Amino acid sequence: MGEKIAFKTRARLINQLGEQLIKNESIALLELIKNSYDADASSCQVTIKNPESTEDGEIVIHDDGSGMSYETLVSAWLEIGTSYKVDLNTGAEPYRSPKFGRIPLGEKGIGRLGVHRLGRKIEIVTRNKKNKNEVVLIIDWNDIETSKYIEDLPIKVAERNPSVFLNGSGTRISISSLRVPWTRKMARDCARVITSLNSPFESNDSFRVVFKIPKYSWLDGILTFDDIEKYKLFAFDITMSGSRLTRFDYEFCPWETMKKLTPRQITIDDISSLVRMVHKEGEDDCVEINLGKFRIGDVRFRGVIFDRDARVLSLGVQDKMGLKTYLNNNGGVRVFRDNMRVLDYGDPSDDWLDLDGRRVNMPAKRIGRNIILSAVYIDRAASLDLTEKANREGFVENDAYQELWRALRFALDRVESFRKTDKDLVRKVYGPKQASEPVITSINELKSFVSKMVKVETTRNEINRYLDRIEADYDAITNSLLKSAGAGLNLIIVIHQVEKIIKEIREMLRSKAASTILEDRVKTLSSLVEGYSILVKNSEKRERNLKKIVEQCVFNIDFRLQAHGIELVPAFRLRTKNLEAICSEGHVLNALMNLFDNSIWWLGYSKTKKPKVFLDISDQHPGYISIVIADNGPGFTLPTEEIIEPFVSDKPGGMGIGLHLTHQIMESLGGELIFPDMDIFDIPAEYERGAKIALAFKRKH
Repeated sequence: MGEKIAFKTRARLINQLGEQLIKNESIALLELIKNSYDADASSCQVTIKNPESTEDGEIVIHDDGSGMSYETLVSAWLEIGTSYKVDLNTGAEPYRSPKFGRIPLGEKGIGRLGVHRLGRKIEIVTRNKKNKNEVVLIIDWNDIETSKYIEDLPIKVAERNPSVFLNGSGTRISISSLRVPWTRKMARDCARVITSLNSPFESNDSFRVVFKIPKYSWLDGILTFDDIEKYKLFAFDITMSGSRLTRFDYEFCPWETMKKLTPRQITIDDISSLVRMVHKEGEDDCVEINLGKFRIGDVRFRGVIFDRDARVLSLGVQDKMGLKTYLNNNGGVRVFRDNMRVLDYGDPSDDWLDLDGRRVNMPAKRIGRNIILSAVYIDRAASLDLTEKANREGFVENDAYQELWRALRFALDRVESFRKTDKDLVRKVYGPKQASEPVITSINELKSFVSKMVKVETTRNEINRYLDRIEADYDAITNSLLKSAGAGLNLIIVIHQVEKIIKEIREMLRSKAASTILEDRVKTLSSLVEGYSILVKNSEKRERNLKKIVEQCVFNIDFRLQAHGIELVPAFRLRTKNLEAICSEGHVLNALMNLFDNSIWWLGYSKTKKPKVFLDISDQHPGYISIVIADNGPGFTLPTEEIIEPFVSDKPGGMGIGLHLTHQIMESLGGELIFPDMDIFDIPAEYERGAKIALAFKRKH
């Protein structure tokens, strides 16, 4: 080996690091404020003097924290990337500050680069309560031109009699020779970031930040959370622990001017069957979300939700533009660790939970960023697996972060289901008036009007002929759309099952399985595809044997039932009479497939022991022949009058279309969708708590 040599660091590297690791002036100030928090300060005052002048401008950050000794300033503050704060946590328990018991926010040792982002001249005055003297440090980055390496940069450090901190401890950082002139927008952006440091819901009484710009009115008129919060219509407060929701409070809170609406509250007792957290993988599979797999700790999720519809705002909002602007700038989901904000979550440019993206496909149900103000709370000591990035732009997106992300999406999905119902009620009462009669009724009314007003018979007959054609075309289009929509919902399931069978056949070929077994599986695949093709084939409405259609549905669904260990109880096979009713084969199959899909998913979600699905055909509903399906799962989690509405679903990630389409299909066939009590049909007692549905089809007279 030759002689030992070492890396050398150019002085200009500090400027480059400051510009690349500290994104903007807001984050630079935020890093310095966090240092005050770590120093056990109760207050931190940020003052900008002469902001529009780079020569005369000055930024001062003054706190009443513990300050620094000469040794700490030289050995820790002047050491970039120091492990000083990390070293405090080498014990079994995390280090907590002596006065307020805070766990340090800083851990990378690069936050001080914020001062170099803001200006070229820095003066630090600090006094530790254990020392009599103040320590003064001065850095002038104009000297960088004469300093090749960082070790050559002249830095002045001295002790003196107190002149700033006469009676206590603290730190004052003065930054001059500003790098850029400040604008009103920059100042207001900083004010918003500083204001957002503390959660809007949980005040941090031990730490207060004041931001001032003397002789400037740039900060006038900035709305606060308290100004906006009174216009909320919905609110929630959720706690997640391990794999479950341990607290769930949802509130619909109409304004006093909304006399026709009544507040309502949903608590954890009302959703006891929905507290297990899962996320969907495929159509049937629900994978458990478990925060307990990582060092994340309990997570609290609070928020308020607004309605930006002009008709709603007119009922009580004076400054509509102010409200919308505030929501545009502050809407979203912010993250707070020990009540101090983690950037950039919740910034206007950061949609980390993809609220706007997921809203595209379901705008009526999903919540976008510009109508929600919310906060996620985590404990620093318990969340060691959530590591902040070096550039201070959120957490490293590791497995712990992904689990937190999925848990928050699950909780939000629960809120959206209840909010959808209440939002629809607001629209119904105070929104635009919808035409109350369907198209067919309107056509019939027009026919009646024609018969009264048109006296010439030939003209009257000609008009009615056109109206009959319109009615027939409308009916054909409606049926086509219903069939297409139902087939579309089931197409993913078809593909999923076909893929599984193809994989089985491939494995059989590899293992050289017996030709008879292989032939049987290929026949199953062929029959399955043929069975599902009925969903999209034309099928006229006429009297049909329901037992044959139900058998076809059972064949289609049998593979999924076996895969999920669900026992089918086929009581319908004992029926020998009263089996014919008016229906369309494709429509009935679509409806049954939707019902089976719901049962399979909820039986899996609830981890029901010995899951079963009961299937029967009954003539007990007068005038109808009914297909009855029941399971022994958790039952319906929302009122049945709500779940038939579009986009209403309690299934995580569910679209809320299946039962709505089933309801529409039954109406188009002149039948009924029934959610029966136990005494209407002969349903065994073991299904009493589960979901029970009947598809009632008219008999032929």
